[in-house]
Amino acid sequence: MESKNWIRLDNASNIFLAAQNEIDTKVFRMTIEFTETIEPTLLQHALNNIYEEYPLFHNVLRRGVFWYYLEESDVNPRVQQEEDTPMTAIYETGQKNFLFRVLYNKNRVHLEVFHALTDGTGALWFFEDLLTEYVRLRYETQDEGLYSITKREKADLEDSFKRYFIEKKDKRQFNRLVDPFIKLYKEQTAPKKVVLYPFEQSTDKNVHQIKGTLTPDNRPRIVNAQFDVKDTLQLAREMKVSLTIYLTAIYVLSVYQTSQSQKDQTTVSVSIPINLRQFFPSATVRNFFSTTTVEYTFKKNREPSLKDICQKLNQQFKTQLEKDAIEERLKRYVEFEKNPFARVVLRPVKDFILKMINKLNNRKITVAMSNLGSLNLPDQMSKHVKDFYFTTSVIRPQFCMISYKDKLNVTFCSPFVETDTYQYFINYLTDQGLEASVDVNKVTREELGE
Repeated sequence: MESKNWIRLDNASNIFLAAQNEIDTKVFRMTIEFTETIEPTLLQHALNNIYEEYPLFHNVLRRGVFWYYLEESDVNPRVQQEEDTPMTAIYETGQKNFLFRVLYNKNRVHLEVFHALTDGTGALWFFEDLLTEYVRLRYETQDEGLYSITKREKADLEDSFKRYFIEKKDKRQFNRLVDPFIKLYKEQTAPKKVVLYPFEQSTDKNVHQIKGTLTPDNRPRIVNAQFDVKDTLQLAREMKVSLTIYLTAIYVLSVYQTSQSQKDQTTVSVSIPINLRQFFPSATVRNFFSTTTVEYTFKKNREPSLKDICQKLNQQFKTQLEKDAIEERLKRYVEFEKNPFARVVLRPVKDFILKMINKLNNRKITVAMSNLGSLNLPDQMSKHVKDFYFTTSVIRPQFCMISYKDKLNVTFCSPFVETDTYQYFINYLTDQGLEASVDVNKVTREELGE
């Protein structure tokens, strides 16, 4: 029997397998809205063509004795009509399922991806190429062959964590064995900030936790608010911060103002992913990101100031984005993964340890955000596209943002039914003179029964 190709998971992927559950499936979704109804046959042809260009997406997830790994599949993926709720689980234990799915519904196409396969950047590259090929197949004749697709430069299977963060210098065998455990112990017992895992930071403060009514069938509550990107960016410039920090500050303020109990001091923290490709040259399609945490402490006897929140968050974010700090933090955990002792620990034990670490991290995070930036599609394609959205499954409230043309889509996603925080956020911006278009999905039995 011919042996199949396989590769180890990257450093960021193992935590997703340990942390996934029925509420947070670790699946994220990208959605494009076309001007015309989707033709499934052409979409399938486009997937067949682009699939060959992305070897990473050929893999299914397998469980080894010591680690998970990716194994190449000889089955071709099929597009599906959307029938289920958004971002249901993709990986099922023991099943050789693809770690992504391509869905269509009326004039929309969705790409859903299990985060252990790739991050937002890698998925966006795949989705953009898929959609460009679909548009070429459908419209090339009527547009008189104006489609010239440039092949994307990428390193499909490169593990950039190992490329950049494995320490080069030799160590004695004993030091390689014990150093990661000594470091982990020191970090967990330190009186100040503790770094528990490469993509989560923690703090010693009592961080506010949002509580709410879970949706009946675990479908996420999704609220999409659309603003004019230039007008919103102008408001951010008036605060002298980036659009990411400006919207994050409003989100922090919204959480505090809508919280049921406000203590003398209330700390709201936000987890923010960082695309490491902007610091370390890489064209990998695999996961290559870190996560940092920023926070703000409100005092009950002091009126909240958005300007002050913006300044505090901005200062923290800039400090934590320093390349040396990111590099040192990630090196420790790649070394831990390569440690001889860690290698022989059985996979279920590793899963349990990572699950516990993830729970500790969750206690120090109030909400999360993710920014895919500005989407720029080829001119011959953009005229057929109305809009683009991005969201993710969540264990805690989160907002995702992406801009396309003159539109800024801010998509809130939550495991809870309540929407008061998002209403405050949207009202705050409309009070600043912005116009907003809002869509809310149905999640309760009453809403779904209407």
